Amino acid sequence: MKKLLALTSGLALSAGMASANAELMEMMNDPNQWVIQTGDYKNQRYSQLDSINKENVGDLQVAWTMSTGVLRGHEGSPLVIGDTMYLHTPFPNIVYALDLNEDGRIKWKYEPKQDPDVIPVMCCDTVNRGVAYADGKIFLHQADTTVVALDAESGEVVWSAVNGDPSKGETNTATVLPVNDKVIVGISGGEFGVRGHVTAYDMSSGEQVWRAYSMGPDEDILVDPENTTHLGEPVGENSGTNTWEGDQWMIGGGTTWGWYSYDAEENLVYYGTGNPSTWNPAQRPGDNRWSMTIMARDADTGMAKWFYQMTPHDEWDYDGINEMILTEQEVDGEMRKLLTHFDRNGLAYTMDRVSGELLVAEKYDPVVNWTTGVDMDPESDQYGRPQVVAQYSTEQNGEDVNSTGICPAALGTKDQQPAAYDPNLELFLVPTNHVCMDYEPFRVSYTAGQPYVGATLAMYPAPDSHGGMGNFIAWDNIAGEIKWSIPEQFSVWSGALATAGGVTFYGTLEGYLKAVDTETGDELYEFKTPSGIIGNVMTYTHNDEQYVGILSGVGGWAGIGLAAGLTNPNDGLGAVGGYAALSDYTALGGQLTVFKLPN
Repeated sequence: MKKLLALTSGLALSAGMASANAELMEMMNDPNQWVIQTGDYKNQRYSQLDSINKENVGDLQVAWTMSTGVLRGHEGSPLVIGDTMYLHTPFPNIVYALDLNEDGRIKWKYEPKQDPDVIPVMCCDTVNRGVAYADGKIFLHQADTTVVALDAESGEVVWSAVNGDPSKGETNTATVLPVNDKVIVGISGGEFGVRGHVTAYDMSSGEQVWRAYSMGPDEDILVDPENTTHLGEPVGENSGTNTWEGDQWMIGGGTTWGWYSYDAEENLVYYGTGNPSTWNPAQRPGDNRWSMTIMARDADTGMAKWFYQMTPHDEWDYDGINEMILTEQEVDGEMRKLLTHFDRNGLAYTMDRVSGELLVAEKYDPVVNWTTGVDMDPESDQYGRPQVVAQYSTEQNGEDVNSTGICPAALGTKDQQPAAYDPNLELFLVPTNHVCMDYEPFRVSYTAGQPYVGATLAMYPAPDSHGGMGNFIAWDNIAGEIKWSIPEQFSVWSGALATAGGVTFYGTLEGYLKAVDTETGDELYEFKTPSGIIGNVMTYTHNDEQYVGILSGVGGWAGIGLAAGLTNPNDGLGAVGGYAALSDYTALGGQLTVFKLPN
C-alpha cells in the first residue's frame, strides 16, 4: 500500500508540474502578456501584437514612468502577468510588483539583504537580467548567487537556495529558465577562475536536482562518451579534461551567465559557455573543452546530447554565452529545426538543433579579422574550427606582446544583448558592437576570490568605417548575410523586440528608444529616455491598449566607466577608454519608461 501511495503521489506531483509548465507555455502564447524575459522558450523576442505598427508608431508617447531607486546598469526587462508588472533592479536586486490597474501602484517590494562585498567581485557592473515566472512564483537569482522563489501574489519567500560562493568569485548576473518542474540557473565568475556550471533546482522545493559543469570528468559534465556528440562524432572519454594541461580545468572558466532556450518537443535546453580562465592563452595549452561551447542538454537529467565548441583555445575572451534562437525554416528544400547563435567572436552560426549539425558560420560584421572563417569541409581535420590569422593571434605573438588591431574587441561583435527574429520575414534583428582592440597577455597566478585575468586591453571604434562603435543589423541566417545595417555612435547594448506590426524596437547607449521598419531598417521613431539603455524592449496590452516598456540606466561592460566612476582607460577590462565619450551624452539613472499611442 505504501508503494502504491508513493506512486500515486509521485504521479500527482508530476501531473501538477506538467500542468504548471503547460500553463506557462499557454501564457507565453498570449501576446497580451510578457511572461518570460526572452518572450518565449525559443528566444525569438517576437510579439504578435500589431496595434502599434509602421503606420502609427511615429505617434508613440510616454504613458507612465517609474524610478527604480537604483543606479548602475539596468539589463533585462519587466514581466507582465495578467494585471501585474514585475520589475527588477541591479544590485541589490530589488523586485517590485506593480498594479497596472492603478498606474503602477506598488503591490509589494522584495529587497534582499546582500553583502556589498559581492560588488567588487562582479566583473562588468552589478547588472541583473531579470526575474522569471512559473507555478505562481517569481524566481530571482541574486548577485550573491542565492536563488529565491517568491509568491507572485504576496512577495513572500517560498524557498531559497545558495548556488555559489562569492568569496571564490562566484556571482550571478543572469535570469533563470523555468522548465517542467525545474528552475535552471547558471553562474558568473570566469574572470576569477570559476569553473562554470548549470544547475537545475526543483521548482516547488528548491532542492538541487542536477548540476552539469562546463569542464571536468565525464560524471561532472554529464556526458555519455559514446552518445554525446561534437559535430556528429562521439566526444569520447575524458573530453572535459584531456584538452587541458594538468588540473588547470579545475579553474577553467566556461561560466554560464547568458540566455537559455528550450525545445519542448525534444526536451532539450540550449545555452553557451564562456571564456576559459585565464585570458593569457599561454597558461592553458590545448582546446580547453568545453569552454566557448554551445550545449544541448536534456532538461530533466542534464545529460548532454551534443556540443559544438566555437572558439577552441580562445585567445581573445570571446565568451560563447549569447542567446540561442530557435526557428523552423527550410534549408535546401527541407524543413529543419534550427538554432541560430550570434557569437562574441563575430561569427553567426546556424545549426540543426536536434543533431548539432553545423550548417552556416559567417561573419556578421565585415571588420572581423582574427579568423578567415570556419572550415566547413566535413572531411577536413579542421572541420568546424575557425582558421586563425597569425597577425591577430595573442598566443602566437606571445606573452607581454601587445597584439594590435584585433576585431572584434573582447566584448565581441555582440555581447549578451539579445537579438530578435521576425518569422514572417525570416530576418534576425541584431544589436551589435563595431569595436576593435589591442590585447597584451601576461602571466598571472590564481588566488581564490581574486581577479584571474592576465591581459591588458584597449578598445576603440573599428577603423576605416563609419566612425561609430555599433550597428543594428538585419541578418539572413540561411544565406549567412547582412540584409541591412544601421550605424550607431556607440555599441547597441539593448535587446531588440520585433513585432507583427512590422516594427522592430531597440535602445541605444545614449538613451534613445528607436523604432525601425523591420523590412527596410528605415527609422520610424525615437525618444530620449533619462539614461543610457542597456535593457531589453518588451510589449504587452492592458485594457485593450498596446504598451511598449524599456528600462534605462547606463552601465554594463560598455558603460562600466560611467556606472562605477572609473577613469583609467584600461579599467573595465579595456572598456573605459573606448567609451569615454559616452559621458557627454548621458548620465546614471534607473527608470522604467512605458509608451503607448495617444487615445
